[in-house]
Amino acid sequence: MTDSDCSKGCDEAAASTPPRLVLMTADPIGGVWTYVLELARGLSVFGVEVALATMGQPLSQEQRREVADEGNVTLYESRYRLEWMEDPWADVEQSGAWLLELENRLRPDLVHLNGYAHAALPWQSPCLVVAHSCLLSWWQAVRREELPSRYHQYRERVAQGLAAADLVAAPSAAMLQNIQKLYLPLPEGRVVHNARSRTRFRPGHKQDFILSVGRVWDEAKNIGALVRNAYDLPWPVYVAGEINHPGGGSVTMEGVNRLGFLSPDELAPWYAAASVYALPARYEPFGLTVLEAALSGCALVLGDIPSLRELWDGAAIFVDPNSPDRLQEELCRLCTDRPRQESLGNKALAQSRKFTAAKMVAGYLALYRQLCRES
Repeated sequence: MTDSDCSKGCDEAAASTPPRLVLMTADPIGGVWTYVLELARGLSVFGVEVALATMGQPLSQEQRREVADEGNVTLYESRYRLEWMEDPWADVEQSGAWLLELENRLRPDLVHLNGYAHAALPWQSPCLVVAHSCLLSWWQAVRREELPSRYHQYRERVAQGLAAADLVAAPSAAMLQNIQKLYLPLPEGRVVHNARSRTRFRPGHKQDFILSVGRVWDEAKNIGALVRNAYDLPWPVYVAGEINHPGGGSVTMEGVNRLGFLSPDELAPWYAAASVYALPARYEPFGLTVLEAALSGCALVLGDIPSLRELWDGAAIFVDPNSPDRLQEELCRLCTDRPRQESLGNKALAQSRKFTAAKMVAGYLALYRQLCRES
């Protein structure tokens, strides 16, 4: 979906009656949580109510507060394991029954799934699947090998869900292409870019440090490559993000300033002050933290992967995520070049204006309208 498509979608969506109620799934573990709240906030302007069904792990106190701040969101919380977790299928069956019971009780206009397997359920409402990431594409990008046989059921269940969905969307063309390559063709697949509000993230007085934000335990983010080089960089490195894996275990970091997990409001001043934002990701279907850094005017140093090239080409330095030496060289060079920092920060800020919350909401309202019309 192009920007003109989104603008057209906005006009069409505004001219039609938006859905009364959307049953939406989410997990509180990664970027989907941020995406869901941003989308729900935008949908509230159109009077759309969101019944938010969460799985994966309990919400934190901060996350419950975030939901409470959104007047159009009603929370339905569970702890069922997600389809990408170890041995999840008994939980997936139970959570499917729970979701169908919610649909029967709430009577939503449509179901918006931020996962795959549950799309194969016998929904009474039209069903949208949004492909934020998937285990197969993660495995290929991070491990660079075929998925082990123990995950074959995952492949089958995801393919069944995609085939059953009434419509499939993704936050980048690269992610949509991955899904089609790994599972099945999706001739009606759509791209609606993610977004972040400009009111929260703004440039500030830049200081001499490098920032990175993400799930530190996730090999896809490749924050470890930055940590390994930290002692040899001219500027201090600050890392914010969860170090504890939801399946157990944690990672250690030496040589960097550990900020721990920070809420968006707590992160905003760090982005505003950081001169450089580094994320040498091996796999990142969209990258909301990159967008937040760009909105804050940071110079971007990113992993050279198709999705980040698609979104930030011309506005960032790209490095081979499998070459820590190259990452170190680029960061050392950038730290000593103030004019280049400012130029890259300005380019990133300009590029970030393509990913507005209004465009994202318009895109989804257009998809919702199509699904309701065709049901």
